Amino acid sequence: MPSGAVTAEGSSADGGTARRATDLSQRDWLEVGQALLKREGLRGLKLRRLADALGSSTGSFYHHFRDFDGYHAALAAYFAGAQIDPLLARLAASRRSPVGRIRAFADHVRKHDLATLALAMRAWAKSDPRAAAAIRDHDERVMAFLGEQLVKHGFDTVEAAIRAYALLAAGLGEVHAPAGMDGAVLREGLLTLLCER
Repeated sequence: MPSGAVTAEGSSADGGTARRATDLSQRDWLEVGQALLKREGLRGLKLRRLADALGSSTGSFYHHFRDFDGYHAALAAYFAGAQIDPLLARLAASRRSPVGRIRAFADHVRKHDLATLALAMRAWAKSDPRAAAAIRDHDERVMAFLGEQLVKHGFDTVEAAIRAYALLAAGLGEVHAPAGMDGAVLREGLLTLLCER
């Protein structure tokens, strides 16, 4: 048994005690679920795996979620709103220029590997209407933010919407970079191409 794994009695294999339900928040369960989803896809979302990753008992899970179906619904909703809304609001209120806000968003996405999460969510959405609705909501929020910044930068609303779509699509792209091209150079080139007049 791996170090830190939790036994059925609530103690960990290395002699520690499992975290109680009150030690964990619903967000803790959602964050670890996203990490597993990014690494392994939907098949990685198993209750025992989630509990082990948190050093908790499965009983703690039921303190926050009615059942695993409810957990899936909460995980989709978290991706669509609670996770992205504060970031977009913070960036929109910042003193950065409109393009600076877009760059800060792109940096956040890269730093937290959110494109991998979005791709995992899109794969899940093929078999779950809740995940599909979450993807639509997420995309609408992100494109609205990007479009608003591009309008502030001087593009008309139609061109801003097209560029916002292209930015989101490029960020999710799984196309390999041209041979020998540095990823940072490519990202900067795309941002410049799509954001500058």
